[in-house]
Amino acid sequence: MANSFTKKCEDYQNLVSTRLVGFEKIAECLLIALVVKGHVLLEGPPGVAKTMLAKTFAALVDAKFKRIQFTPDLLPTDILGTVIYDPAAKRFSTRLGPIFTNILLADEINRASPKTQSALLEAMEERQVTIEGNTYPIEEPFMVIATENPVEQEGTYPLPEAQLDRFLFKISVDYPSEEDEVKVLKTKFSADADRKLPQVFTKSECMNLNKQLGEIFVSEHIMRFVSEMTNSLRKNPSIAWGPSPRASISCINVGKALAMLSERGYILPADVLAYSDWIISHRIGLGPEYELEGVTNADIVRKTLEDIDTV
Repeated sequence: MANSFTKKCEDYQNLVSTRLVGFEKIAECLLIALVVKGHVLLEGPPGVAKTMLAKTFAALVDAKFKRIQFTPDLLPTDILGTVIYDPAAKRFSTRLGPIFTNILLADEINRASPKTQSALLEAMEERQVTIEGNTYPIEEPFMVIATENPVEQEGTYPLPEAQLDRFLFKISVDYPSEEDEVKVLKTKFSADADRKLPQVFTKSECMNLNKQLGEIFVSEHIMRFVSEMTNSLRKNPSIAWGPSPRASISCINVGKALAMLSERGYILPADVLAYSDWIISHRIGLGPEYELEGVTNADIVRKTLEDIDTV
């Protein structure tokens, strides 16, 4: 299965490159997130292909895709569903919301109120939704890809820490370089721009890959390495609150997926560190004095990881 997974990943990346330029690492992280049952938050200005990336990804993994435009007047019932009364049948019935899908794009998630944002918490963690006291499971695989605009702050609400912690990755999507923008234009106006993308992974294959993660060996050395990494951040005087144990679990799960991709049956420290910035940076909070100095979460994470012995 490892060899098959590696070959399919190559095909997947090649097809992503026919639609998007410079998204190789982000595309890999989306696939990793689906395999380890994680969620992804994409942060970037409008027009940098965040939505196209989500739609392309859903097409390549043959997943049901739904998009919700988050706005200040969006209600939790608009996401989860509600109970309605049918006068003809003289009974109540449950109308399930758009969250019942495989890939959910929560577009501009920070435009909705905290009450509406919190409607995603149960689904993201427990993969189920409670409506009027009744619990409804969400079909696997299930993954939330959320986007937010870091530039425009008016009419937005910051994501609460509990929700940020449920995202496996938080990834910054920036403007392309001048050369990459030329490639974007060539890709957009090529003859194959509207060609339907073939399916690379089936839903059942993604679920089977998740089960195969259990076969990847995690040594005690790796566990202690990850624990040292997260505890170093918690003890850092510039950090007001540090990463949760969920961050440690996420680092190991991502390491397992990367080991599988490298056709190895065990994790190396390099697997843990490969995307550690995107796993940890959104799970810590800086003290206000450091924020005023222009220090970022990513700066602190990178500096801390540089000081940890990987041997």
